[in-house]
Formats: sequence, C-alpha cells, structure tokens
Amino acid sequence: MGAAPAHGHEHDHDHDHDHGHGGRALPPPHGATCETPAGAVRHAHVDEERRRDYRRLLVAIALTGVIFVAEIVGGLVSGSLALLSDAGHMLTDVSAQVISLLALLLATRPADSRKSYGYRRLEILAALANGVLLASLSAFTLWTALHRFGAPPAVRTDVMLIIATIGLLANGAAALLLHGSHSLNVRGAYLHIVSDMLSSAAVVAGGAIMWWKHGFYVLDPVLGCVIGLVVLVSAWRLVREATDVLLESVPGHIDLDEVRQDLVGLAGIAEVHDLHVWSIGSGLIALSAHVVAIESAHGNHDSLLHCIDELMRRRHGIHHSTVQIESAAFDASHQH
Repeated sequence: MGAAPAHGHEHDHDHDHDHGHGGRALPPPHGATCETPAGAVRHAHVDEERRRDYRRLLVAIALTGVIFVAEIVGGLVSGSLALLSDAGHMLTDVSAQVISLLALLLATRPADSRKSYGYRRLEILAALANGVLLASLSAFTLWTALHRFGAPPAVRTDVMLIIATIGLLANGAAALLLHGSHSLNVRGAYLHIVSDMLSSAAVVAGGAIMWWKHGFYVLDPVLGCVIGLVVLVSAWRLVREATDVLLESVPGHIDLDEVRQDLVGLAGIAEVHDLHVWSIGSGLIALSAHVVAIESAHGNHDSLLHCIDELMRRRHGIHHSTVQIESAAFDASHQH
C-alpha cells in the first residue's frame, strides 16, 4: 500500500476535527480516551484571558502614568535624583505597557492568506522588545549608581518618602493586576512593574534610613546596584524565553522524548520521525510529525489521527497537530 495523504489539523481557527469516521477505534496508552476535544471551550477561554489582560493593562497604564507625574513633581520639589531616575523608569514602563497593549490587540486579528498563523508572534516580539528595554534600563541604573558613589546627592527625605511610598503602593496594585497571566508579552509588562516595585521599595527604605541617619547618602547608589542586578536577571529570562519561541525551540515544559514515546505507544504506530514541537505564540503549542502506520491498521487512519490529536491535547497541552501518515514502504528520504 502506498503512502497515506498528509493530514493537517488546523485547530487555531475556532474549529476542531472529529476523526472517528468509522473503523475500529485505536486505544491510546495509559488509559487515555479518544473523546471529541472541546476546542470551542478552549478558544473561548483564550479569548476571555485576552480580554482580561486587556482590561488589566489599561488599569496598569493609568496607575503607572499617575506615578510618573507624581515622581516628576516630587523629584523637582525635593531635589531627589533617585525620584527623578525612578520617574524615567516609570516613563519606560508606560511605553512598554502601551507596546504590550497594542501587541495584545493586534494578536487577535484573524489569520489570512499571507499570515496563516495570524499575528500571534507580535506578542513575542513585544516581549523581546520589553526584555531588551529592561536590560538597557538595568545597565543604565548600574552605571548611574556606580558614578554616584563618589558624590552622593543630598535630598529632602520627607518628600522623597511620601512620593516613593505612593509609588510603591500603586505599583503593588498594578503588579497584582497583571500577575498570573499566561501571555509572555503581558509577563514582560509585569516584570517592568515588579522592577518598579523594587525601585520604589529601595527608595522608601533608603529615604527612611537617610532620614534617620542624616547624611548617609551613599546608601542610594548601593541600593541602585542591587536593583539593577535583580532587574537584569529578570530581563535575561524574558529575552531568553522570547528568543526560544522565535527560534521555534521545544517549550521548556515539554519533553520531546516523552512525546515520541507516547506516540509510538499508540496502537497502530510502528515508528515516528521528523517530530517537531514549538510555540506559535503564548499558549499555543504546535506539533508536526511523520508517523509510520502498522500494515494491519491501514483502514483506521481517521481513528489513529483522532487518537494522536486527543493524546497530545490531554497529556502535553499541544492543540495544533499536523501529522503525515506513511506506510513502512514509503520512502520519505526526498523530504529531508
């Protein structure tokens, strides 16, 4: 028997396929079942998550904008370079959050004949941009802190404490809003706000100590170095994750060998090759594979495809599968 035609599952367009069109159902391993997946429910959940992220980002942008204005005024009144520097940090964060919001909106645009996956990668590009922005900001913070060791500036600690405390509380509220999002893009905005919280907390702590121990202004650059290093680590992680998605690496929580073993463990499959797993965007993982079917099971390709699809969804969270079924005699060498 010749090679079976390639079969693709397009699960990203608000529909799912039921491949149980007759024939004997093939039992999956480990007691999993081949029930029809609830794709519509999943897409509704993703859409609701996006709407929540949109609303949260709007509130976070408003909070961060208010803090920015307050710290500009407070820095000018108190003469605090720390507050003015933190205001610059806030302005960077407002820009990052606006970028994240625009990317989130554009990512919902439907796929077309030119962009068959739609605009999901815009979220990843925004996350990468935010990560680079965070890294640059961290480097500037470290550079500024090191230069302040020689001549730490004197400040009005009372004004500094009031403004920094307001900033800390507002940043905490914004961080709570964005915490727990599955979108890498929104996580980038969240990390910006967390870095703001660290910065505001450092300003509060430094202001309190300098108010209590007048003249101990060298504490400001010390805290600046600590904050810069912490933010730099977070930025590196974000850039690394976004780069992995763009390079179509296997997602960190998926074991490719385990996926292969699960596929081979299905009745009707003799071999799996050309197996690839990658992320299309936040929350959407794709798989492609060539499957060599057992000769005796040639009449059940629909059931086999259905079981593969259901197994990948339930065990590995892979919702977009493209599988080519081949016979043992099929020569696929020309495809490599």
